[in-house]
Amino acid sequence: MDYTYIDKNVEEIKKRIREAEIRSGREGVLLLAAVKYATPEEIDRLLSLGIRDIGENRVQQLLEHYDAISDRENVNIHFIGTLQTNKVKYIIDKVCLIHSVDSVKLAAEIDKQAKKHGKVMDVLIEINSGEEEAKSGVLPRDAEALCMEISKFSNINLKGFMTMAPKCEKKEEYYKYFRKTYENVLDIWTKKLHNIGRPIISMGMSESFEEAIVSGSDIVRIGRSLFIK
Repeated sequence: MDYTYIDKNVEEIKKRIREAEIRSGREGVLLLAAVKYATPEEIDRLLSLGIRDIGENRVQQLLEHYDAISDRENVNIHFIGTLQTNKVKYIIDKVCLIHSVDSVKLAAEIDKQAKKHGKVMDVLIEINSGEEEAKSGVLPRDAEALCMEISKFSNINLKGFMTMAPKCEKKEEYYKYFRKTYENVLDIWTKKLHNIGRPIISMGMSESFEEAIVSGSDIVRIGRSLFIK
């Protein structure tokens, strides 16, 4: 099987990330490969190209991919999809960051399972920036209260925030959601949590990652664009 299409896609996406970083006066944005539709062979190809962070949307698929990865020591697995409380125990020892915490109930289960493994789990709070009924994530106005509750857990380390903007017809429309989220989370982080430095912000996907970077994103979750043939 010829996987050179992945090589070309990775090169092009990295180029566009660098250009967006220059526009924003920033650097160090993390390319997180969302492997929802990837085969184990495609994941191996990504790893051979130096991609070290992969994002999983589904627990069962994460477990299947996990077993197929030969060099797990050099891979950072992120969980980026909706996570049910009864599935936390299956991934708690396999992931480095959970992007999709949106309730105290889920946070409590993560804390419980992390404690069993003697670890502190890094998490992001997912914000539903478009306030869409069909999407997961806490509403922007409720994010502060959730942060305060999560900060009470001893085996959870709140690292920042994640959002997925609504589907926009024009690329410039994404700025409205990303900038609103960025301003909201910085306000919470500095005024309410009294943290020094800035939070990790995960926002932007294949159709919107450049706008997300310019708006302050630290992690962009790229899936489909990596695997176009």
